[in-house]
Amino acid sequence: MAVCEVCSNDYEKAFEVRAEGVVHIFDSFECAAQRLAPSCENCQCRILGHGLQSNGQFFCCAHCARQKGHAQLVDHA
Repeated sequence: MAVCEVCSNDYEKAFEVRAEGVVHIFDSFECAAQRLAPSCENCQCRILGHGLQSNGQFFCCAHCARQKGHAQLVDHA
């Protein structure tokens, strides 16, 4: 069994995720998202979809990007 690095649950169905050369162990997708998904610079929600990026900042949607001064970002054209 393996121990989740987020919640410390020792679970027989834990899985590994390799990201940027580092191996992470999780017991659920929820814990994986909590550790690895970027957070929106405006509302701090976890970005699980495509999101938007500008100047190294991540946003969950164009509305949040505009709130931080990135008017050029749009959700769809």
